This record gives sequence, C-alpha cells and structure tokens, in this order.
Amino acid sequence: MPVLLPQLTRRDFLKRAALAGAAFALVPQSHAGLFGKSRDKNTFAFFSDTHIAADATLKHSNVNMADNLAACVRELAAWPVKPATVIVNGDLAFESGRPGDYGTFGKLIEPVRALAPIHLSLGNHDERENFWQAFPRDVTKQSSRLHRQATVFASDRANWFLLDSLEVTDTAPGEAGSVQLDWLARELDLRPDKPALVVCHHNLQAPGGTTGLKDTAALEELFARHRQVKAYIFGHTHNWHVEQHASGVQLVNLPPTGYVFKEGRPSGWVRATLARDGAEFELRSLDPQHPEHAQVKRLKWRNSIG
Repeated sequence: MPVLLPQLTRRDFLKRAALAGAAFALVPQSHAGLFGKSRDKNTFAFFSDTHIAADATLKHSNVNMADNLAACVRELAAWPVKPATVIVNGDLAFESGRPGDYGTFGKLIEPVRALAPIHLSLGNHDERENFWQAFPRDVTKQSSRLHRQATVFASDRANWFLLDSLEVTDTAPGEAGSVQLDWLARELDLRPDKPALVVCHHNLQAPGGTTGLKDTAALEELFARHRQVKAYIFGHTHNWHVEQHASGVQLVNLPPTGYVFKEGRPSGWVRATLARDGAEFELRSLDPQHPEHAQVKRLKWRNSIG
C-alpha cells in the first residue's frame, strides 16, 4: 500500500519544475530557499481537510481551496527550518475523491517535497483506489493485508501511527475497523518505550454522535491499555481545538486548510515541535489577523504508568 511521498532531491525537484512549467507558479522565487536551510528533526507540519478539486478555480463556502493550500505551501517553504516530516491528514479531495482531484492536489503539494517527505492519510471525502493510482511512481509499499492507508514511522522523540478511517466515500462517519485496530495494538506492543502519537482523520465520537469515528470505544480501550499513547491528532471537524481526554491523552483537532464549517474559525496549518515529555502545537492561520494566529499549545504527556 502506498504510504509516503519521498522527499525529492534538488536535481529531481528542478527537473520536475521545468517539466511542469506554469504548474509550479507556487514555488518560492529562490530555489535555494527550499534547499539551503537546516532540518529540525523534532519539528513536524500538519495540513488537514484540504478538499482540493480537479478544477483549481472551484470555490466552496466562498473559499478557493487550491489558493488556500498554495498559501500554506508558500508559508511552509519560507519557514526558517525544514520539518522532519509533513503529514496531510485526510480529505485531500473535494467531495468524492475523483482522479482529477488528486492530480491537482499533487501539483499543489509538490513544492513541499523539496523540504521533507510527506505522509498522506485518508478521510471520508477520499476514494482509496483513486488515491493509490494517483501516485504510482512516488509511493513506497507496505507489506500488509489491511487494504488501508496505515503506517508507522519513528522519529527521535516519538513513534507515529497513521490510521485510515475512511469507511464510505462522501459519507460523514468513519471507522478504523477491527483489523486495523488489531494491527495498531500489535505495533504498539512492539514499541513500548517511546511516546506514541496516533494520527487519524476522524474525531473521537461522543455518545450519541453520528459523524465521528464509529469505533471510538474500541480505540479508547486501546489507549487505556497502551500508556505510551500520548496524543490523538485528527481533523474532520474543521475546528482548531486542543484538549485533554479523560485518559490523559492529548486531543489535537487540526484546522482545515480548506474551508471552515463555522464562520470565524481559523483555517491554515499547524507546526508541531516535540520535547522529551510533551510537545507544542502552533496554529498558523491563513489570516494573520485572526485572534488565534500563532497560538501555541504546550502539551505535557501523561505518565506511562498509573
């Protein structure tokens, strides 16, 4: 299964830029700005709910989603350091994950590949087979029978577990499924000694809810058994918010890169930097005048026992 868009070398990036021509109008003026800076191995960037359509001029809720993603890409490219990894957490496509949606998304996200590898997860507006077919020469393969866009990768201060909660395309609820949750439990059992950060598109669903993760109770039970799980990072609700779960797991609700559901809420991306015992998550609002722009949430990890 494809799980990763590898970082491009300078040579490959410039070659692609030359071939793409006008499609690379988003690239910063100086290519050196992409390649001539150091990497922070503890910093990560998150985009979520990009909702890109094949037609880059399309608007929804008075927002041009392609323009928003392009603006986030430019800001990340101008960031003082390269992130270790960029994660785009689901709903890459506009409504039903058509092939053209992923074609446009790929062009918009391409400059980021000069900075860092990109992990892509799927949400309820994605279509798994169309997504997999969109990046055939760029993806790596995962030896698994999950038939899901799931993976685990290690960083210096945490292990990252990316889940696929797409159940039915263009239908709001999501589900991890027992096979994927069993896989997650096994992978966590193999990695007990480092903080585990779980990334999934759908939010944990409150009792009586109908649009979140349908098997929330099973995932919460898994969090209770695996105390190394420190944070659950998700999108779907289009609402930047951070709070602590009753278990002590930190819940980080990413803002949409595309459009918001509720007027006045911020859209943009998130910078996360890991510490030994926690992390800070910073909102980078597309509106620099938004009252929550540059807001930093400093989180402390729960204890591994107790």
